[in-house]
Amino acid sequence: MADKDKSIGIVETRYYTFAEPPDALVLESGETLGPVTLAYETYGKLNSEKTNAILILHALTGDAHAAGFHKGDKHPGWWDNMIGPGKAFDTEKYFLICSNVIGGCRGSTGPASINPETERPYGLAFPLITIKDMVNAQARLIDHLGIDKLLCVAGGSMGGMQVLQWVVSYPERVFSAIPMATTIVHSPQQIAFNEVGRQAIMADPNWDDGNYYGRRLPVKGLSVARMVGHITYMSDASMKDKFGRREKNEKGPFKFGAAFEVEGYLQYRGDNFIKRFDPNSYLYITKAIDNFDPSDGQGLTGILKGAPTRFLIIAFKSDWLYPAYQSQEIARSCKRAGVDTIYCELNSTYGHDAFLVEVDEQTHLVTHFLQRVSEGVRET
Repeated sequence: MADKDKSIGIVETRYYTFAEPPDALVLESGETLGPVTLAYETYGKLNSEKTNAILILHALTGDAHAAGFHKGDKHPGWWDNMIGPGKAFDTEKYFLICSNVIGGCRGSTGPASINPETERPYGLAFPLITIKDMVNAQARLIDHLGIDKLLCVAGGSMGGMQVLQWVVSYPERVFSAIPMATTIVHSPQQIAFNEVGRQAIMADPNWDDGNYYGRRLPVKGLSVARMVGHITYMSDASMKDKFGRREKNEKGPFKFGAAFEVEGYLQYRGDNFIKRFDPNSYLYITKAIDNFDPSDGQGLTGILKGAPTRFLIIAFKSDWLYPAYQSQEIARSCKRAGVDTIYCELNSTYGHDAFLVEVDEQTHLVTHFLQRVSEGVRET
């Protein structure tokens, strides 16, 4: 459990609805979506010049609740160890914003939302969305908050993809960017892991072509998808340290039950995931990250040429889901484009999850980077 004394305390999720008829959010596919609701939270205080705003961008299964505690909760937001008084993203200095992406299921408009045309959940009638669509929706929220330019956009994994898309789509609105453990485009292996998860969901007889709302959910399929995903978030070393080949004390009567601790852990993670995530959202969001390519195959160098945004790029040596070479390619593209770039590769045994748990080194890097960026803003 997080130290509540160093937490920002009790927070509430708020909601912003836009693109109400006759307005609509035009998606990258050409389809339209509206009305659109974004769930979001803010931490800290926006200064009078509105120059201290930082947008935090979540990963695949994250949400708007990045820090602090919801009333009655025992556990804080997903990045509470990085957001708060005196932490990397210091709420005594900065105004932090985090929203749930469109296509999600944690308060923002997604497949489980009510389709105004049918007054039933969208299901597969929900249009395909992209990382660019997520960012365009976030830009509407930033407009709503009265912020012209963000001091920083930061996030890991899918959050890092959104960081890159922000710089590509709105370079004039971003002073600095911190993409962590991410990539410009998915490799075939990364797409393959996501496809296994999608197929597990769609093979569940309760999925029913996405029309399961109000009935039995495809929990087995979603649980397996989460188990596969969670394996990729860890490393061989972290699994060995955490589980080894230890056997469970109680194996149960079933021959193929969870005999090893690692089996029981994966089942636990899968069973808990189905309580908070919509299977259709998993399909839509994983497809969005598989399709992500902010440069349309041309590479970032040309697009970023002359971009004023400063970069801090962070990778982790044991991350085999988003290996360091992919972050190195982002750094090379930035430097070839003449963009002010710092690349840091951290020694960690936690695998892809390192961006969520390696607090000390990241705090040092982020603190000094944001201080440097803030000084640059004051000089302009």
